[in-house]
Amino acid sequence: MAHRSLDGVDKLVASAAEAVADIPNAATLAVGGFGLCGIPSVLIEALLQAGPHSLEAVSNNCGVDDWGLGRLLSAKRLRRMVASYVGENKEFERQYLRGELEVELTPQGTLAERMRAGGSGIPAFFTATGVGTQVADGGLPWLYNVDGSVRIASPAKPTEYFHTPEGPKEFVLERAIVADFGLVRAWKGDRHGNLVFRESARNFNPLAAMCGRVTIAEVETLVEPGEIDPMQVHTPGVYVQRVVALTPAQAADKRIERRTVRT
Repeated sequence: MAHRSLDGVDKLVASAAEAVADIPNAATLAVGGFGLCGIPSVLIEALLQAGPHSLEAVSNNCGVDDWGLGRLLSAKRLRRMVASYVGENKEFERQYLRGELEVELTPQGTLAERMRAGGSGIPAFFTATGVGTQVADGGLPWLYNVDGSVRIASPAKPTEYFHTPEGPKEFVLERAIVADFGLVRAWKGDRHGNLVFRESARNFNPLAAMCGRVTIAEVETLVEPGEIDPMQVHTPGVYVQRVVALTPAQAADKRIERRTVRT
């Protein structure tokens, strides 16, 4: 898909469909976005059309019923979800409680750090978040049976005491996340995969890009190499393997979870 150019590797792919064509059944996906902000909606739609199933998605949330990862969820393409917030998706709730979807709920900061650690080559780390709760002690329902009983519960995690300025403190071991593929959306990018995210759309996108073995970026504005100030790059091209340039219509197609206006 990528070809050699005189000034580096040109990672531009002709279409989103081509970019996701080799994502197989049962792949693990790290997906950027927060709510519906900064989600790679074009890549998700292409993946829906491509047809792989039994996917595991790692993302802050699972979109809404009819947009974002919610599209894959409604089509029964997701087997497992690792997320920190799932409150805007009724189909997610239904599938989880009916034993159709395995869910690993993870504190938001811990999820972000697990993804960052995976992209940094750090296999695990200790954090104070979750100590004294089922996050550390185990027992959180991951997968239900149809009758509502728990089929799979979260395991207990190792804990350790470390010295802090306040004295000995307990921490819990969390394992890094490395995904088969990373799917992200950038405001601006070049053919070498250097990415810039705009304001709050930055969110989980750099982390998803880091922890994907093969990262695919859809970019709203494609520029030539050298046009982005190196000091403005949020995700260097070393983390990105494929770039998809969006059309103006695709770039403008953004949705809001809850619209609030004055009367």
